[in-house]
Amino acid sequence: MDGGGMPILWVVAVIFVVSVVGFITGRARALQSAGGDARRLHSLPIYYGSNVALWAVVPAAATLIVWLIVQPLLVNSRVVETLPGSLLDEGSSIGLIMSDVRRVAEGLDVAVAQGALSRDEAASIGSSSVNIRELLGSIGVALGSDVSPEVVAAAQLYRGFNATGAALMSWIVLAISVGGTAYAYRRSNADFRARNVVERGVLGLLIGAASIAILTTIGILFALLFNTIEFFKLYPATEFFFGTNWAPSFSGRGGLSDLGVLPLLWGTFYISFIAMLVAVPIGLFSAIYLSEYASPRLRSVAKPLIEILAGIPTIVYGLFALLTVGPLLVSLFGKDTLNWMQGGTAVMTAGLVMGIMLIPFVSSLSDDIINAVPQALRDGSYGLGATQSETIRLVILPAALPGIVGAILLAASRAIGETMIVVLGAGAAARLSMNPFDAMTTITAKIVSQLTGDADFSSPEALVAFALGMTLFVLTLGLNVFALFIVRKYREQYD
Repeated sequence: MDGGGMPILWVVAVIFVVSVVGFITGRARALQSAGGDARRLHSLPIYYGSNVALWAVVPAAATLIVWLIVQPLLVNSRVVETLPGSLLDEGSSIGLIMSDVRRVAEGLDVAVAQGALSRDEAASIGSSSVNIRELLGSIGVALGSDVSPEVVAAAQLYRGFNATGAALMSWIVLAISVGGTAYAYRRSNADFRARNVVERGVLGLLIGAASIAILTTIGILFALLFNTIEFFKLYPATEFFFGTNWAPSFSGRGGLSDLGVLPLLWGTFYISFIAMLVAVPIGLFSAIYLSEYASPRLRSVAKPLIEILAGIPTIVYGLFALLTVGPLLVSLFGKDTLNWMQGGTAVMTAGLVMGIMLIPFVSSLSDDIINAVPQALRDGSYGLGATQSETIRLVILPAALPGIVGAILLAASRAIGETMIVVLGAGAAARLSMNPFDAMTTITAKIVSQLTGDADFSSPEALVAFALGMTLFVLTLGLNVFALFIVRKYREQYD
């Protein structure tokens, strides 16, 4: 880092070294206080070393993480405050201006690192926008537009704040690590309850790790929620939720745009429905065969092969839909035969390929659920004279039905959130149609398209992506909650 800041990797490496040294010295000090006899210690020697190592790592790591999160926010806020009003009055958004500021600052750092510019020259450059463009262009940093002296000055300030923050972060984090090590080292004696402290510390780390998923979900929710509220301030909610036309116009800043979500919802549910028609029967029948009919040797081979489908990247499925399934369907239902299908991108194309992708989700989960049905139910059915097929149909499947329904709903939520297969296999047309051979699109595809253009993030055309994301979040969350409710409500009857 520029300005004396130690690279983060080095900081982490130093903390690791300090923790290792602390572990060794802490363990040795505890043994020394007990006269070299581990039996006189309250805890095992490893706990004393682990206590010092935890004090060396945890406070420093927590400080490092918080610093890395907070510093960019503070630096951006401080730089925005220094931007002249004339720059903001030209119609450019703060986000675009700060993007230029960061690009120039990163270019100057690259120039210094490559030796194309000295630190003093980098600190004094900024009087000529042409010079900065030529300099950054010579080292491979492309700038999309002319760089004004105000942007260069802001970039210099941005670099200075980051350099100062990086230097402070390095020394403060290392000081905390060394200080924690010294504090724990002094407490390492024969009477210290090291095991209790270490176990409480590990418990705290486990709780923190378990909380990450919850905090991430909350963060995603608030990020979507705030931008969704901003969207509904600019565009009527009734037209969004009940509009039947999707036609964004990036030139009208919302005034000429139709942003009705119903065509996207229809495409999402239609494609997911076809996918489930493919995945559920094949997945369920394969699960029944693997769990009830297949030999252990065949099962040990067939189940991993089926689950390989879950590991294939979705972009590969999308290419398969575009290059193989689409042309195949056109040859069967195109204008040369039944004239039902005009092109390879259609609801049927995406639905079939997505169904293939979902087979391992339904099959693997259903197989585990069927195997969880107590063997006593099978034996009782056979004892009453039922055949194997009757036992499966009348005993096993009803017993496993709640879990199977939950597996199907989880697979449906996976289908609703799919993007690449839809983008490459279903097309981009937002329409309300019952014809499965028409091209349609989904919410996820439009989220991608709305955020990959040059739209201002303060415009409805960009903010609508967050409203679409919030709608999709609520739908998938509802399906997941419903699936978990069914599984938990009825599972106790068969345990």
